[in-house]
Amino acid sequence: MECPVTSSSPDVTGRIERLFVYPIKSCAGVEVQQALLQETGLEWDRAWMVVDEAGEFVTQRVLPRMALIRPQLRSNEMVLRAPGMLALHVSFDAVDQPARVRVWKDDVPAWDMGALAAQWFSDFLGQQLRLVRFDPDVRRLSSLEWTGGVEAPVQFSDAFALLVISQAALDDLNTRLQTARHAPVGMERFRPNLVLSGVDAHDEDRVDLFDVATGRDAIRLKPVKPCVRCPIPNVDPASGIPSPEVGDTLQAYRQDARMNGGITFGMNAIVLAGAGQVLRVGQRVAADYVFDTPA
Repeated sequence: MECPVTSSSPDVTGRIERLFVYPIKSCAGVEVQQALLQETGLEWDRAWMVVDEAGEFVTQRVLPRMALIRPQLRSNEMVLRAPGMLALHVSFDAVDQPARVRVWKDDVPAWDMGALAAQWFSDFLGQQLRLVRFDPDVRRLSSLEWTGGVEAPVQFSDAFALLVISQAALDDLNTRLQTARHAPVGMERFRPNLVLSGVDAHDEDRVDLFDVATGRDAIRLKPVKPCVRCPIPNVDPASGIPSPEVGDTLQAYRQDARMNGGITFGMNAIVLAGAGQVLRVGQRVAADYVFDTPA
């Protein structure tokens, strides 16, 4: 049963603590104070992607040094920096030629960003690669099975527009890591778009809708699928070097029956209302629990 989020006394109230945009799939994120919300998620999020010679997407799963590629968003361009590399300037207004690429099971038209970008990524990551941009005229949809039939578009995200994680969930993980004499880790390893404070650990798993207070029309975000974790959280974003402590710790307490025992951390969400408005750090978030969802 769905629970309304417009009640006078919601079960969960918190705030947006941090916002992240990931312009290039699987490269470092950009922390921002505000971001335009679009149907596909935050503006510029996963608008670009790195592909191999066959047009297949590549990620930190096999190329952990992608974590060291750091974008900076300017008014009319993206500037990329990586250790030992000159900065690469990527214009928002320029593409080179049409391309056909694959992200998971989806074959989609895209735009190749040209030889200079291809050489930059190839040199840094040690194999022949190209940078492509999502074609805004293409409509790639999240799984209708998980969205309940809602047509929710995405760009190059794995499957959904947004990833939401509570700060308390990371704090709990870090307590467990430190108990086992491992170093604490930052939220950057989990690549969320929204980090929520003032809520209990993993409340994002247990609610039906997030209602974001904007002072204007409502922003409504619907959590639809637990985020099953691959090895990327094991990659240290400062060094690009993986080690197993995070995954091993999550294995001990985050096996999710909803995902057939998969290890989950955070919730994928779609945009139900509010596209065209701005999400800001500090905005109040309210939600009600879905009482038939396991904690």
